[in-house]
Amino acid sequence: MDEATDDEAGSDGGVVPALASQDGMLANLREDLEQAAAFKEAARAAATHRAYGSDWAIYCEWCGSRGLASMPAHPEQIAAFVANQATAGFKASTIERRVAAIGHHHRASNYPAPTAHPAAGGLREALAGIRHTKTIRKSRKSAADAAALLSMLAEIKGTGLRAKRDRAVLAIGMAAALRRSELVSLTMGSVGLHEKGLELYLGSTKTDQAGEGATIAIPEGAQIMPKALLLEWIDAVRILEAGLERTEAEAKRVPLFRRLTRGDELTASPMSDRAVARLVKRCASDAGFDASTFSGHSLRSGFLTEAASRGATIFKMQEVSRHKTVQILSDYVRSAERFKNHAGESFL
Repeated sequence: MDEATDDEAGSDGGVVPALASQDGMLANLREDLEQAAAFKEAARAAATHRAYGSDWAIYCEWCGSRGLASMPAHPEQIAAFVANQATAGFKASTIERRVAAIGHHHRASNYPAPTAHPAAGGLREALAGIRHTKTIRKSRKSAADAAALLSMLAEIKGTGLRAKRDRAVLAIGMAAALRRSELVSLTMGSVGLHEKGLELYLGSTKTDQAGEGATIAIPEGAQIMPKALLLEWIDAVRILEAGLERTEAEAKRVPLFRRLTRGDELTASPMSDRAVARLVKRCASDAGFDASTFSGHSLRSGFLTEAASRGATIFKMQEVSRHKTVQILSDYVRSAERFKNHAGESFL
């Protein structure tokens, strides 16, 4: 196995100089270096950090069970790891993410990523082979389209605080095609009222790691009525907290969808993304659907499925979903139009 060198060659073939270690220089740079480290940390979304941490732990456990050092790792070691993961039944996308996590940790420790090694050809072939052998049909969770969501909403009975919150969560999650992480990250400052509906401002998200944010328009609606359901929840919270004083800045930072205790008492904490998934599954089951086929993602896919079936263009769908490419959206459109103008419709 090749040994990693202490220094990496620069693009001009020279050696990258090490940072001078004099105590005075490091003291002068410490504050700036700490800030640089914070910016590097923010370069990846929190969800990616969590996934990378889990992937790295799995890789290290695999190395430990075989008496191998986790890094620096030769590409053939990583090829053996990905083969193990493929045999264990993991998806190609999961395995590729784990390879990316391994590369991330290598670079963070000033080692080159295994995929950048001159001998990485075998690793790339192994990954290509895994993608090829795992071309089974993608398993997709059921979509909470308009009909399904209306049935789920109808199962949330009563006018209590939990009922009002849960109806608003389902309606807004579907109407804005939100990921559950985005849904629970909303604050009071994320909501803007408009005469034709609502506007939601999203900060940095999974596909917006540069932090540019996005504004999503939500029509008032005549069936699901997301604006009315959200305002019902907001009004209920304001009544409970009528005597609580906050500055304008503090009020904007308050989570939009907050956790409730078992006794339905309001807390200051936001709902968790797992709580959203449990809510979707419970309401789907109550409405007579197979809860095992529903997840938190069913709200987002429900919007896209319904929009495609109603003839919305890919680009109008993209305005709401914020997908970086139209490839995934085209799958929804193709599914919706599979029987439209079918080649065999006139003779079968």
